Parts: sequence; C-alpha cells; structure tokens
Amino acid sequence: MARRQKEGRKLRLDPFSAIIPYIMVERADAQNHIEISFETANAEAMIRELRHEGYDSIGMLHIIIASYVRTVSQRPAVNRFIRGQKIYARNDIVINLAVKKKMSLDGIETTVKMHFRPEHTIFDVYEIVNEALKEVYEEKGTSVDRVANVINYIPGLIKKGVIALLKTMDYFGLIPGFLLEASPFHGSLFITNMASLNIPPIKHHLYNFGNVPLFIAFGAKRGDLFLDEDGTVRKRRVIDMILNMDERICDGYYYASAMKMLKKYLSNPEELREPPKEIVIDK
Repeated sequence: MARRQKEGRKLRLDPFSAIIPYIMVERADAQNHIEISFETANAEAMIRELRHEGYDSIGMLHIIIASYVRTVSQRPAVNRFIRGQKIYARNDIVINLAVKKKMSLDGIETTVKMHFRPEHTIFDVYEIVNEALKEVYEEKGTSVDRVANVINYIPGLIKKGVIALLKTMDYFGLIPGFLLEASPFHGSLFITNMASLNIPPIKHHLYNFGNVPLFIAFGAKRGDLFLDEDGTVRKRRVIDMILNMDERICDGYYYASAMKMLKKYLSNPEELREPPKEIVIDK
C-alpha cells in the first residue's frame, strides 16, 4: 500500500524509473521543453457562446487551464512530483498562475494558487480562476504575498539559513501545510500568460526548490498560413505555447500522448462543458 504524504502518495515504479531521480538530482538537470501551437477558431467560438450565456469574463486562459485539467484526468502521470528522490502521485491538481496587479513598469507581480479536481468542467474552472483573480485585484494580498513579506523582513544572512532549512524540510516532506499553500514552487503546473504583454511565449526554467514539474508559457494570438489537404492555403489564428517539463516523472511516450491530448482539447474545447466520462487513476 502506497504511503500518503500531504501532497500525494509514493508510487512503486519500475527499477529504471525509480533510479532516475538519483541520477538527475536537480529539476533543472531534468528539464525538457516542447513548443506547440493550436488553432484558436473553435476556442474563440466557444468563448463567444459562453459570454452570451452570461460568463462575461471567460477567455483563453480559462480554456487553457480547463484543457490541462482534463488532460490530467486522462493522463495522470503528468501530475506526479519528485520529493526526496522519490516519485509521488499528487492528490489534486494545483495550478500556480503569475499575475501582474497593474500593467505598468512599476506594477507588482504576484502568484495565485488554485486547486482543481479531474472531474472539473470549464464552468468549474471559470469560477475558481475568477475567484482567485478577484483576491488579487481587490488588493487584499494573496497568501504568497503575506509569506513573502514575512520572509523579506528577515536579515539577509539569516534569510539564507531559513531558505536552506526550508529546502531540507521540503526534501523530507516536513514543510507545514500553510506554507505549501502559500508556495508558488509547489504544485502541478506553473502558468504564465505572455499574451497579456502581447509578446510570444518564453522558455521558462523549472525551479529546483519545490516540486512543480511543468511550466507553461503561452503567447499572443498571431496569424498563420495553413495548407489544407486539397492544396488550399488558408489563414488561421494560432496561439504558441512552450512547455518545460521534468522528464523524471514519466517517460517520453507518455508525455507525447499527454501533449497530443492537451492540444486536442485546446483546438476542440466543446467537450470541456461536461465532466469526463471516465477518470484514470495513477498507479
């Protein structure tokens, strides 16, 4: 029986998979990246429909997050994490989102943390994301801000020791739950919206501290020429995404299958209106 920890349960995997975290100890050693693009026509049509139905602020961010949540429901191994050179299956889906409080050079950036379940639909995602963003824009300060402020008051040399202690506690799974909830370095996914800056996505590194195994950056919509099977050239609108991932949590074949599935939901998001017919459990 797998032993449970706060964030997940330890998995019993094949010997090769189990030894890989001992060879590639740091997350930065184990990061691969892939660049994908998806056509936005169906997603844009769905956004228009949902806004007409009363979901006034729904946008591409909601579609992307809902597509990732649905992918995890079918390919749960992408939601694993490494702790203490052991591989764990995460208990829920935790997404960290970078948010700029004010779009200006001196605007403060923060991070919000959102929890999802594999059965969640686009409507669940809409409510959870909007509630998290409301906390930011109402200037109440997020839990990330509050913890960062406390640590920032600690003198430099002592602060270095505190961070070293936190890293040691993290290795053994001893960080208290309230700190995990405030940490942008722990979760299933970190996502950043470069479209809000009207620039292409960046290839963002993974953090060695914490356990986030996947970083997604997506850029602004752009025009692209596409050759149909009949030889017709048509113009389409696409969004580019760069995914940086921890290769230790699952093999390349599994990752490829998950990325194809993610792209399918992004390109054709209508089924995100309903819960998945089946939820796959990580083993």
